Parts: sequence; structure tokens; C-alpha cells
Amino acid sequence: MDGQPSRPGQPTADIVNRIRDIPIYRSSIERGHFPILDKPEIARDFPDNWMTPVLADALAAGKAEYVLSTGTNHARMQIIRPPYFLLNSYYQLWSEHPDIADTWHEGCQRVSLTTVLATEHVARVNAKKRRRSTSAPGAETAPAPVPELADRRLDERTFYVNLTLDPALWDRADVERMLAEIRTAQQAHPEGRYHLDCSSYHLAHLVRKAIDWGLWDRFPRPASIVHAYEYTPVNVRRFLLEHFDCPVIDLFGSTELGYLFYSDRHGRFHPYLDKMSVELVPVEPGSRIFSMIVSSVRNPYMPLIRYRSGDCARTLDGTPDPEKITRFCGREKELLASAHGQGPVAQGDLDECVSEASPHVFVHQLRVRRDRSAAELRYTTFDGRPVNASEAVALGAGVERLTGIPCRVEHRAHIPIGKSGKYAWLDRGDGVGDGCAGEGEDLGGSRGEQADEP
Repeated sequence: MDGQPSRPGQPTADIVNRIRDIPIYRSSIERGHFPILDKPEIARDFPDNWMTPVLADALAAGKAEYVLSTGTNHARMQIIRPPYFLLNSYYQLWSEHPDIADTWHEGCQRVSLTTVLATEHVARVNAKKRRRSTSAPGAETAPAPVPELADRRLDERTFYVNLTLDPALWDRADVERMLAEIRTAQQAHPEGRYHLDCSSYHLAHLVRKAIDWGLWDRFPRPASIVHAYEYTPVNVRRFLLEHFDCPVIDLFGSTELGYLFYSDRHGRFHPYLDKMSVELVPVEPGSRIFSMIVSSVRNPYMPLIRYRSGDCARTLDGTPDPEKITRFCGREKELLASAHGQGPVAQGDLDECVSEASPHVFVHQLRVRRDRSAAELRYTTFDGRPVNASEAVALGAGVERLTGIPCRVEHRAHIPIGKSGKYAWLDRGDGVGDGCAGEGEDLGGSRGEQADEP
């Protein structure tokens, strides 16, 4: 951000001057101290607590808009931001990224392979622009017609291809259609290059099915890949790197903040903190899992000061240094309390445990009894076969060491995806982390999506 805070975690005088007229910050300015800002506080008295004459004018002029934040597995909150805020953040980062900027500057088409909710939202927005409904008049219960490719185009650069909730259930016709649509992006470039934007799980499913059905030769190889929609497991990233000879880049961000970090082609994360700063605070005393506290004035209409994003990170040496972040390990609300008193367990911790025990596990989900007396690790594999006996033992033992909970291991042919179009890593019977809460997304949010962007 513009200068370093004068005190740890506190905004500079310049930032305070920028936010002076925003009602939610007045008491903090008077006290000379800004506490951590949680989502319930943001929602309190919304939008009055954020309203200024400048914001009111921007809303009236269409320079600002109301949208819902990412809510894949959790309650969503209303925010205010410039139109196409996240998309513009994505495009700017793509154009500046040291490993993939060439595909931006060459004008490569961007194919987006992510949740069906994202595809449907783009189609609805386009239908609204054309002043027509996606459903038959007077037939509210009739299914919406399958949107044509032109209806799934976000802008002249980007279109969406997935039309099914669960990618594991794509049939051959689905795969052939998507591959044909991807070829249109390839053919639009004089050198046959295109950029693939995806959920890593969706892309892995497409690769598996293309190979299984003898269609791999019909899969145009992308010149660059970005996966930015949800947590990507170690094994899934490894699988993608084995099948694509191009940079595979992760982006980390959210609807309300834009993008904050990007990985390079080797998987190392780098800050992208234009008009931002990040603090790391232990999720509990002594923990090496850190909650991300972000201060940002990138969105001029709703600057967030010391905002708890809900995301967790780990660092190279366990110190709260954002420059040393090695991975983003899941959501704070999804942390699992261990049964042996060794601190909370994050999604990334379980993933690391699983990938160390077996490189063959594809989707995995941990089901834990409410009293934490027993757990079951359900998993699928890339080849559809159960892991061997020694790997199964290693999986169960690794989970028990990590969580302190006795764990049995069960191979599944299929683990259903959530209603949000994303997988849940944890099932503990309390509705948190079950992948069933969100009905819309904010396109390109690192771990989520909504209507007009990526």
C-alpha cells in the first residue's frame, strides 16, 4: 500500500485520510486504533455504514454496483465495487505475470472450464442484455435451454464451456462438445495458442475422460493455464503438470479484494499487493496456521481496513511474514479441531498428509463424527482403482497422526460434488464445509465466483 503502517497492523495517515468520510471507520479514527474487521461488522447497517456522497454518486452513475461475495460453502455478504472489478484484476495480473504475460499480449482467447453456475450466470447476464428470458414464458418450472456458445461468452476474450454440475458425470458427448469449443479458441489464433482458465478439479476430470475415451489427441494443448477457483490439491496439480507442457499458475484472491498473490510456474507464491497490505495472525495462540488480515484501498468504493478474509496460510518458517507464505491452506471456518491437542487442522494439512501417503488419490473427503471418536477418509483415484494395501495403511495412519482421530479408509468410485460446483474436503455433520450452501459464484474469485468476471 502507500507506505508502511506507522504501527503494526494500523493504516498510514494517507490511508486514514482516504477513508475519513466512511461511517464504519469513524470511531476507529477517533480512537486512533483500527480493530480487525470481521464479515458480520461489514454487513451491519449495510449499505448506510459505507455510504458517502462520492459512493452515492458512483452508484447513481453506474460506476459502482452491489454484488455478493464468494459464498461457496458459507454465508455470502453484499459488497459494493466497480463493475468487472475482479475480471479487471485478473486481466491485469495475466498481462503482467512473468510466466504467462505473452499469451495475454498475443491476444490469445481465454477458455474457462469451471463450475456450471459460472456458465449459467454468464448466459443469464447475456440473455438479460438481449432482453430475453432463458426460460419459456409462463413456464417457470421448465428447464432453461442449453445456452449456445455465443451466449456463454463473457467478452470478446473469454467464453465458458461447462454445462454440467458434476464433472465426474460428463458423458462422451459433453467431452466431445467441450473439446470442439476449445478448438475454436485455438483456431482463432494464428499460431494455435489459447489460455485455459479452470478449476483444477474440472480440468483433471476432462483430461481423464479424454484419455479414457481415446480423445486425448483432440484436446488442443493450451499455451498457459490458470487455476484460481478453489484449493488445488498437491496430487491434482502434479497430475496437470504431467499432462501439460506449459506454465500452470495459481492465483489467490476474492470477490471483495481482487487478486493478492500469484504462483510462478514452479508453484512458488509471490505477492501482488497493489494498494494493499497483509498481516498474518495465528488462528489460535501458538498455531502456525495464520489468518489473513488484509488492508486494501484497491476498491475505492469499499476500502477494507484490517479485514479478516477468512482464508488461512502457512509460511516457510512458521513466522507471521506474508513474504514467506508457501501455501494457502483453506478456510478458517473449516478448521478441524484435533483430538490430541496439537492444534487445528486445515484443508492443506490433510492434503499434504494424503499426497505423502499416495500420489494416486484424486478427490478425497474426511468424514468425522461429531464427537471426534472416529473418522473415515473417502477417496477416488486417477485410474479408478483402489490404492494398494500399504498406501491404504499409510493414509489411515497419517490421518490419525494428524488429527488424533482413529481413521478408516474407503475407496469410492465417485464422490459427488457440492451444489456450488466445488468439492468439500470435510464432512462433520454440521453444515460447514459440505459444499452445499452457495448458489452463485463470483467468477475468478480464488476460491469462488459470481456474474461478470473471470
